Amino acid sequence: MVDRKNSSLNYNQKRLLFIVQFAILLAIEAIVCFTPLGSLPALGPIVATLSHIPVIITAMVMGTGAGAAMGFFFGLFSFLVMTFMPPSPIAFVFTPFYSVGEIGGNYWSLVICFVPRILIGVVAGLSYRSLSRLFNDNFWSYTISGILGSLTNTLLVLGGIYLFFGEQFASVNNVGFNLVLGILGMTVLTSGIPEAIIGGVLAYGVGKPLNKLNAAHL
Repeated sequence: MVDRKNSSLNYNQKRLLFIVQFAILLAIEAIVCFTPLGSLPALGPIVATLSHIPVIITAMVMGTGAGAAMGFFFGLFSFLVMTFMPPSPIAFVFTPFYSVGEIGGNYWSLVICFVPRILIGVVAGLSYRSLSRLFNDNFWSYTISGILGSLTNTLLVLGGIYLFFGEQFASVNNVGFNLVLGILGMTVLTSGIPEAIIGGVLAYGVGKPLNKLNAAHL
């Protein structure tokens, strides 16, 4: 016979834990998005970000859906920063409400701003779910998933810039369009790879203890 009282209590505990953990990770996401703590200098006007870290951890600890939701907030916070506090002249690739002279963003800016960030959570969450079974939830399941989530953001954002704003990007930076692919490729090496490594390390360093903590209290 099912103990409905204990079952209800357990459900409420899980729900409360979910809300509290998501709120804490969302607060951390806001800090790294709205303060210099989440930004690292990269090549030229491009800024490397650590804002993907809370998304990756959320996906591994709370599930793919929660990770995608956190990715949406990452995109929303980026949109707000690029619209109202643009840190570089290429902010137009993330928002249709910023322009440099006659060069401005459009609806593709919203795609670049939101889709890669949401997919961080999707890729990290699905990868972790699969790899945790393959590697018995060890170091590799966290690290590889964190790296894949981070690279998803890097490659889709830079790929979107090249496909939808390549000529504008070249114009703003006073370089030929033929150099844009090389600049973006160098950005992958100088900021994307370090971001991925940090994402992998912190995915294990933070995600593993949180999962153990959750398992012990539920």
